[in-house]
Amino acid sequence: MRVFTPNEVATGTDSKYLGVLVAAKYTRELNSLPREAMPFGEDKKLTTRSLEALTSGQIEFRLVKRRRREEI
Repeated sequence: MRVFTPNEVATGTDSKYLGVLVAAKYTRELNSLPREAMPFGEDKKLTTRSLEALTSGQIEFRLVKRRRREEI
């Protein structure tokens, strides 16, 4: 098991909280893939894979503002 420090997670994003959210979203995407289509080997956990991808700059993301529902 590899330990990721908050500073490592924050280098790929503007904050450590945003980094954790991006890594969690990427983990969910990896989990939804079929086992045959996994981009990495079977030896690491999905959370470790996503944090490694985030800290190495392999994940590209953008922030999208939420649309507010207009009052009726």
